[in-house]
Amino acid sequence: MSISKVFDISGSGMTAQSVRMNTTASNIANANSVSSSIDETYRGRHPVFAAELSEARRQQGDSAGVKVLGIVESDAPLNVEYAPNHPLADENGYIYKPNVNIMEEMANMISASRSYETNVQTADAAKQMIMRTLRMGQS
Repeated sequence: MSISKVFDISGSGMTAQSVRMNTTASNIANANSVSSSIDETYRGRHPVFAAELSEARRQQGDSAGVKVLGIVESDAPLNVEYAPNHPLADENGYIYKPNVNIMEEMANMISASRSYETNVQTADAAKQMIMRTLRMGQS
């Protein structure tokens, strides 16, 4: 594998983790929102990733990367709470809250942040190897 492909792989990893951090931040920001109907309630979102191995093989390379296929809404049940005095309560006295678990989202954020950092370190290590190789030719 060419060392330059390391930059493509780590770059695709950083892009994927950036999408993951953004969707997690959106989930955390909307975790405490309240709605008066099921249809209007925020639902947790999660990115879907796929390895780009088949694309790499088709181009006769031996590397792979990460591709963001899209962002899907969670199908977990919403949190329903009986609060008849709440201004957004429906006719039965219920309010609806998102299906977002703050603890899970914080764990996702930490994991995405560390994965992003690992990709940065990988790209930096590849850059240092290239620089050392160039210096060898100067001596």
